Amino acid sequence: MADRKIMDEKTPLHPSTSLSDVAEGSISSGGSSLASTFFDKLRFRKSSSKTPSIKSYASLEAYDEYACLPEHEAKVLREQVETQPSSSNYFTLYRYATGRDRVILLIGIIAAVLEGCLKPVMAFLFGRVTNSFTDYQPGVSYNSTTESYTYSDGSYYNTTNAYGMEVMPITYEEYQRTINNLALYLVFLGIGDIVLSNIKTFVFIDRGEVLSARIREHYLAATLKQNIGYFDKLGSGEITSRITADTVLVQEAISEKVAFIIANTTTFFAAMALAFSQSYILTFIMLVILISIITTTGAATVYMVKYEKKAQDGYSVGGTLAEEVISSVRTVQAFGIEEVMSASYNNFLKISEYWGIWAGIAVGLMSGSMYLCSFSTDAMAYWQGGRMLANGEIVAGTIITIIFAIFQGAYSFALISPYLSSMTSGIAAGSKIFTTIDRVSAVDSSDESGIILPELTGDIELRDIKFIYPSRPNVTILNNFNLKIPAGKTVALVGSSGSGKSTIIGLIERFYNPIYGQVSLDGHDITSLNIKWLRQNIALVQQEPTLFACSIFENIAYGLIGTKYEFCSREEKEVLVIEACKQANAWTFIEKFPEGLDTSVGERGFLMSGGQKQRIAIARAIVADPKILLLDEATSALDTKSEGVVQEALDRASKNRTTIVIAHRLSTVKDADCIVVMRKGTILEKGTHNELLALNGEYCELVKAQQIETLKEKTQANITDEEKMAAEEDGIELSAYQTSNRLDLVKTKTRQSVAYHEMTDAEEQPEPSFREAFKFIYELSRPELSWNALGMFACFMNGMGYPALGLIWGAQMEAIGSIYDREYLKYILQRNAGFLFLLACSLGISNFTSGACFGYTSSKLVRRIRDMSFQQLLRQEISFFDHDENTVGSLTGTLSRDAQAVEGLGGITLGKMLDAFLTVVVSSIISIAIAWKFGLVLSASIPVLLFCGFYRFYLLSEFEAKVKTENATTSTFACEATSSIRTVVALTRETDVWETYHSKLSAMISKNRPSSLKSAFFYGLCQGSIFFIMALATWYGGSLLGTGEYTLFKFYLVFMSIVFGAESAGFVFSLAPDLGKAVQAAKNIKTLLERVPAIDSWSQEGEDLPEDIKGNIEFSNVQFRYPTRPEVPVLRGLDLTINAGQYVALVGASGCGKSTTISLIEEFYRPNAGRILLDGRDITELKISKYREVISLVSQEPTLYAGSIRHNVRLGSHREVSDADIEEACKQANIHDFIMSLPEGYETLCGSKGALLSGGQKQRIAIARALVRKPKVLLLDEATSALDSESEKVVQAALDAAAKGRTTIAVAHRLSTIQNADVIFVFEAGRVVEKGTHQELLAKKERYYELVKLQALEEH
Repeated sequence: MADRKIMDEKTPLHPSTSLSDVAEGSISSGGSSLASTFFDKLRFRKSSSKTPSIKSYASLEAYDEYACLPEHEAKVLREQVETQPSSSNYFTLYRYATGRDRVILLIGIIAAVLEGCLKPVMAFLFGRVTNSFTDYQPGVSYNSTTESYTYSDGSYYNTTNAYGMEVMPITYEEYQRTINNLALYLVFLGIGDIVLSNIKTFVFIDRGEVLSARIREHYLAATLKQNIGYFDKLGSGEITSRITADTVLVQEAISEKVAFIIANTTTFFAAMALAFSQSYILTFIMLVILISIITTTGAATVYMVKYEKKAQDGYSVGGTLAEEVISSVRTVQAFGIEEVMSASYNNFLKISEYWGIWAGIAVGLMSGSMYLCSFSTDAMAYWQGGRMLANGEIVAGTIITIIFAIFQGAYSFALISPYLSSMTSGIAAGSKIFTTIDRVSAVDSSDESGIILPELTGDIELRDIKFIYPSRPNVTILNNFNLKIPAGKTVALVGSSGSGKSTIIGLIERFYNPIYGQVSLDGHDITSLNIKWLRQNIALVQQEPTLFACSIFENIAYGLIGTKYEFCSREEKEVLVIEACKQANAWTFIEKFPEGLDTSVGERGFLMSGGQKQRIAIARAIVADPKILLLDEATSALDTKSEGVVQEALDRASKNRTTIVIAHRLSTVKDADCIVVMRKGTILEKGTHNELLALNGEYCELVKAQQIETLKEKTQANITDEEKMAAEEDGIELSAYQTSNRLDLVKTKTRQSVAYHEMTDAEEQPEPSFREAFKFIYELSRPELSWNALGMFACFMNGMGYPALGLIWGAQMEAIGSIYDREYLKYILQRNAGFLFLLACSLGISNFTSGACFGYTSSKLVRRIRDMSFQQLLRQEISFFDHDENTVGSLTGTLSRDAQAVEGLGGITLGKMLDAFLTVVVSSIISIAIAWKFGLVLSASIPVLLFCGFYRFYLLSEFEAKVKTENATTSTFACEATSSIRTVVALTRETDVWETYHSKLSAMISKNRPSSLKSAFFYGLCQGSIFFIMALATWYGGSLLGTGEYTLFKFYLVFMSIVFGAESAGFVFSLAPDLGKAVQAAKNIKTLLERVPAIDSWSQEGEDLPEDIKGNIEFSNVQFRYPTRPEVPVLRGLDLTINAGQYVALVGASGCGKSTTISLIEEFYRPNAGRILLDGRDITELKISKYREVISLVSQEPTLYAGSIRHNVRLGSHREVSDADIEEACKQANIHDFIMSLPEGYETLCGSKGALLSGGQKQRIAIARALVRKPKVLLLDEATSALDSESEKVVQAALDAAAKGRTTIAVAHRLSTIQNADVIFVFEAGRVVEKGTHQELLAKKERYYELVKLQALEEH
């Protein structure tokens, strides 16, 4: 296996640039670095042939795949899959605001507007202060009202006629009184700012949460009403990404950042109004530069939106891949394809990173332009103002008021840039969300129109049906298909995989629309019927049962939706649920659980065995006593004994209702009123079981393929009715026995139990501190150290900006107060204006540099975190994914949300933080050095401001930790509903799902309000403190000026440096929500990346396997309980020996431990006691990655990935395989001919989770994937359960041949598949109760014999 080289990353110039290359930057040169250690462990296969192309996951083909079809057919298919992009603007984000919301938002807007007006008022007061400073000259006696001075042009100056303006000198008392009053006004303004900031911040935070929650609700509702064809081309991971990441972006765009934009925009316009009122001529001159600010901001915003949208599009497809891979993590780990899938995921991250970098450059350009223009405005003011002052057209205070006002306005406008970035991201995210919300579904499950029949009989007819799946337009499934299903009759559909059986179910349920033809119910076209009423009268049990993450009772009670029992009490429902459980043979195991019906089934029912899930699904189907029952392989996951009893229950349930059964196991349909034999979308034969056998045709061949060999001396005719009853009773007893000894809850304390406790402890790591989290992110950013260093240097230059501005302002004011020569004053002011313009250029360049550098490094960091987190997730042991908090939805949401949130510690946010920090530090140092008294007093006031800000930051960090948990819960719920969309719509659960989701979001909002209120209060305190600092500066600095201790130069240098430094710090704390999210996300990521799994596939510890592995497997007194259910023993001292090269079968009741045995051999879990040996070596002492290379697994529910068939088969081998090897494996799995019949052959895409293939086709490709590995040990967990009888016969022969020369362990319910096994082990309650060959066990006439009898297919 080739190691993944650690080298400096290079940004692709275009997404098409060699995306298969996977390179990472070195994290740290130190060997102790966590991140470095992490990367040292990454091992990737570089073979590009194993990495699926990007079009495998993105349904963005440039060509029209329907162009080859007739216009009508193309139109029908397009309606089911195509989506028209929604044109949205910022105000579209408020589309769900009610009248009450608008009133509350209006209050917030008014508060923001009033707060925005306070700073221009401050500028006006500051002009008054300046006039006082220049009018009063300490140390001068005013006994004489006239003092003369000769200008350079020969004219005279006196104190009553300064620069041609009448100015009366003031006394010290008047001066001090004026200064005290102005300081008091500033205090009042500070109090007002506290109140107004508090109101506007809380209003927008709270309404942002409320409105974003409504968008989430509408998005989920819109998603749930879409037709199924829409989901065939859309992965549930993309939906999760929308509901977790994109809605967060929308929330940020309509939350408190809007208040900041309104306040700062108001400041801008109010400042302009003030400036015009003081001197419209000077203001007009300065407006030219302000217009350039608006122009550059608008242009940069357009590009920001464009690039942000492309970055989000790139990741949304990667999110689908992540969801697909995490949901099938067992398959990923079994085949050791973690690195391959990570490389595929990384390809999409590269696209997102590429456009994210360009978005960062656009932000940097906008920020730099704003600072250039803002400071150039000051330069222009002094250039022209100096001329006007020298000519006597204006006084010094007016110039300062105008400069200060326009500076405040321009500065406020410049501060908008980070918020505009959030708004543009929100608009881009909202556009994608509203595209789904606005989509008109081809089959709208929320449509209330349509006929509701007063009485339903159940006659179904399919007439002249032509059907093509929208996702596979090149393959016609049904063509001119006709079938009548009389009311109250049971019709079975049998035939090969892909013949159209499940398609008929989908058409009856209105999952899809036919191209031509009509499906009618009681003579009515089902398209004219009310769709909810239709589905509420149909019960569906699918081949792969879907349970929801709640209790058994709730899962079954969902079947009552739409019936008269829907709103009954729990007690009334419980009676119906228990009765349904008894009919489905589920009550016997449910009542043995400690919590009974209240037992949680886990996400997707993972806490239940396959048979238990199926029986619960059957109970859910029959609890409402439906008129039409659709059974799509309803008993495929049941063991033979359970199947017999459940089949009898289904037979009873079928009475007096229309039932359509799809089955590969023909024993389940032999009693059907009519059996329809299908092939390639046409009907070959119809009739009863006996009639079709008499024809000796296709059906007879299917029966023979499943015929089980029986003892010659005992035929089915000799089986008495009493024996049949005994077998049925034993079936019930067996189910009871599998969960007996429920009080045996004490865990055996053995060496392996210690491993279990270590695994548990590994998940309870202490949360990292802020310092640890920040250090960790710094380590992750080490590969871009040079770029970060350049960005920090640029930030240092930015931080020097305000001290430099203070120096220039001080020099200007000193000149105005002390130079009386008009021409010389004009020269000094204009020279300093030139210095100010140079400062503007410098700040423009440095701000652009910092924005672009940090935009680049943050995009790199986000990609790296997602890449590392994804790999770390795939590294975790399987029990990690069994926990409720680690659901697929939660983990994919974490990948999307946390990595993006960490950008709050990078990008433009980091740049602004460093700017503010350096401004405060440098300003304090320079101020204290030049005017230590004044500088020290003002510097001492800043910690108060910092305390308020940091405490708010702390509150938000705590708040984000809570929000993370709540968001994970809600996103998991939404992801579960959308990924199980067929079950949700079949149960008409759309409204129920929405109401549950709504209640979860409402509860979350209510819990968050107190935290939001505290956060808003401390933000207001931060903002008000700036006015208090100015009041202190005015009063104390003015006093020092009054006594003559300080000059105007020193005052303004300290004042400008400290006050604007404090304002910068206040601005940084407005970013506290981003920082809080970023820190919490950093802690989450650090915790994940530091977690060392108990079963670590990266570990290099353990013994290497010898070359001559034989394949002897032994279980020695193995005991096991699942970590999430330690009270339920699964294996109780299991002993079995499997010799090398043997073909061994494991049979028994559902839940008896068969699949658990397979999981233990794969080392998905480790036993709590006992040992598992391979060729005499304990498998826990072997190197796990090498150990799994000799094992191949075919699971009960096949998992394929979005890529070509060739890619999926190739994933089975850890070594390079040729096309010939792939084709040979496919031939062995009986799938080669089917593949070659497809237009693109082996390059045919399988779709997300193999959605473009039938169940049987998926299973055969999964078998081919297992065979291409050429394993020493082959594990078959119901490997042929999804195959039709015809394919099963050929595949079973292939598996029998493949088993030669290797150890094969097969779990099977269909006993015909294992009758040729060398040894058959019969499991019962976690132990082996019988073993032997098929003939030997039949001769014993015990457990196995009873199982065989129940599957016998004989004419009766």
